[in-house]
Amino acid sequence: MTSAKGAARITLTDGGMGQELLHRTGATPTPLWSAQALIDHPDVVRGLHLDFITAGARVITLNTYAATPERLAREGVGEMFDTLQDRAMDAAETARDEAGVSDVAIAGCLPPLFGSYAPALTIPFDEALGYYRQVVAKETDRVDLFLCETMASAEEALCAATAACESGKPVWLSWTLDDKNPATLRSGEALGEAAGKIAHLPVAARLVNCSVPEAFDASIADLVSLGGRVGAYANGFHSIDLLKHGGTVDVLDHRHDLGPEEYANHAMRWVEAGATIVGGCCEIGPAHIAHLKHRLEAAGHVIAGAFDA
Repeated sequence: MTSAKGAARITLTDGGMGQELLHRTGATPTPLWSAQALIDHPDVVRGLHLDFITAGARVITLNTYAATPERLAREGVGEMFDTLQDRAMDAAETARDEAGVSDVAIAGCLPPLFGSYAPALTIPFDEALGYYRQVVAKETDRVDLFLCETMASAEEALCAATAACESGKPVWLSWTLDDKNPATLRSGEALGEAAGKIAHLPVAARLVNCSVPEAFDASIADLVSLGGRVGAYANGFHSIDLLKHGGTVDVLDHRHDLGPEEYANHAMRWVEAGATIVGGCCEIGPAHIAHLKHRLEAAGHVIAGAFDA
């Protein structure tokens, strides 16, 4: 909702968990990425959630992006699905309790099944839907909403959103855009085409994430024109071209020109265009979120809970 003076109620989300966990632990990246921290450093996961809340985030997402049944089985630890999911939910709930902030929502996480940015890697729809339903069934009772994020194709998004909507919880859906052609998803499908695929589902918000912020500068008006509640949260990578299926994130370089002030400049443009949900993805940490909160409030906006904007 926007006031007559242009001020709005904005929901501020957290930043990227996986990369920040690597920075904090000094661990060597593995194909399990952020799930490895749940095995080796669950208390660091809790501490990062707490830091994001303290910075101003009113939505934190479970650190289960890499703890899907398919990925864990692929890496030979499929039997750890329940354990890692439970550790992730414990970490988020404990951090929220420690923060003592009443309007923080916990988002369940439905990520790409085959890793980020890989729309060509697919399995039959019903098989993928079964994997997503396992995650939804595990997380439903302990989350406030579901976030289907980094969806690189319309089919991937439809599958994840279908499972999430079956939960009866609010669902946010977020696509990742082609950095070089931000009018399209990484699959090459137009944003409007992808939105049409999930138009029959009760999706509460549509977002874009894990692309360079310049891609969202160029595409946010198109997203807003689709109607409904929208948002954006970008990454801080130079490029994702070197990351291959089964590889590790050490092949990716982070940008040195995207500090808290520079990132906030982009995010404020998204808000000015009509976005009411903003935050950060990979390489965007608590300092970025804290500065973005300051910039939003200085502009007259109100930081609101997930369901209060």
